[in-house]
Amino acid sequence: MLTKPKIQTNIVYKHCVNSKAKILVEQGGTRSGKTYNILLFIIFKYCTNNRGKIITICRKTFPSLRATVLRDFLQILREHQIYREEFHNKSNSEYSLFGNLVEFTSLDQSQKIRGRKRDLLFINEANELHWEDWQQLIFRTQERIIIDFNPSDEYHWIYDKVITRQDCEFHKTTYLDNPFLEKSIRSEIERLKETDEQYWQIYGLGERSSSRRTIFRYNEIKEVPVEAKLIAYGMDFGYTNDPSTLVSVYSQDHNLYIHEHLYRTQMTTNDINKFLRSENLQSNPIYADSAEPRLISELRSMGHNIHPSVKGKDSVNAGIDLLKRYKIHITSKSNNAIQEFRNYKWKEDKSGKLVNIAEDKHNHIIDPCRYATYSILSRPNFGKYAVQ
Repeated sequence: MLTKPKIQTNIVYKHCVNSKAKILVEQGGTRSGKTYNILLFIIFKYCTNNRGKIITICRKTFPSLRATVLRDFLQILREHQIYREEFHNKSNSEYSLFGNLVEFTSLDQSQKIRGRKRDLLFINEANELHWEDWQQLIFRTQERIIIDFNPSDEYHWIYDKVITRQDCEFHKTTYLDNPFLEKSIRSEIERLKETDEQYWQIYGLGERSSSRRTIFRYNEIKEVPVEAKLIAYGMDFGYTNDPSTLVSVYSQDHNLYIHEHLYRTQMTTNDINKFLRSENLQSNPIYADSAEPRLISELRSMGHNIHPSVKGKDSVNAGIDLLKRYKIHITSKSNNAIQEFRNYKWKEDKSGKLVNIAEDKHNHIIDPCRYATYSILSRPNFGKYAVQ
């Protein structure tokens, strides 16, 4: 019979022990003890009380996984004198613990992510993952899922698609929930109050805040003000997977107002023609993707005031630059537009550093917003937005 060692835990460990939910979400600021206490639960509760289970612990990249959660896992085993070299498969990053298999993997090891089933899944820093990654992981998890993350993206899919589930339990912790934290570290965290309000919000208080990768900020409004002036309509074409979209963009002073009219797949040129006529938009100026001259020509021949968008050098960033000069407002009925503006982000390299290139997704509405505004409002050398 195993003798359970005495371990020092905090509230996160108790959440893991007491939760009956399939999904347990631990949101917290820095040094709240989230990851460490989840590992304590896996080692001293789940693995001690079970046999023959498969536990997957993952993160986005393996270098990050190895430097954090794998290191902490091995450190805990060694500190409690239960590490055994013969149980550690270093080449596969696996450990046989009390008759259970603990595997460490990352999203850059797709054969493991999409491979065998598991009983318990722990996702460390889940805010690094994409929605598609999450789906691949949960489809192969049979019993329970635990995730932790810092709330560095106020519009993350975790809030919309995970926490809202009935089988999910959510907790928020901060550094104040870690009774073992050194005073010097606590003082450094509290120094953020004076030096960086956003970092204090996220890493001190553990509260939702905007991601540094998020390109746009916006407000939701009930409707476009009557005094705002129409700039133009913007249109993008799709068919099977990508939707055809239409937006109207208005301006007033330094404000832009956006309203979504169309977001639909499987639309032929004739379908688009019928839609524009049903909305009485034949005479309104529409700027569409200049990469589709045939569709634009066909719609013009059907009587619509549609033109190819103006594109200059580095047109995507130029359009982003122009949009960011204004305060953006989106009507509350524009559901797809809101989702895209929430999720449109800068790319980052393998080291996590931002690069001045927008991800090529969540842009079916944003692209026509660029077409409409840049075609009408573009002026040379009016500022340059770049990732800092």
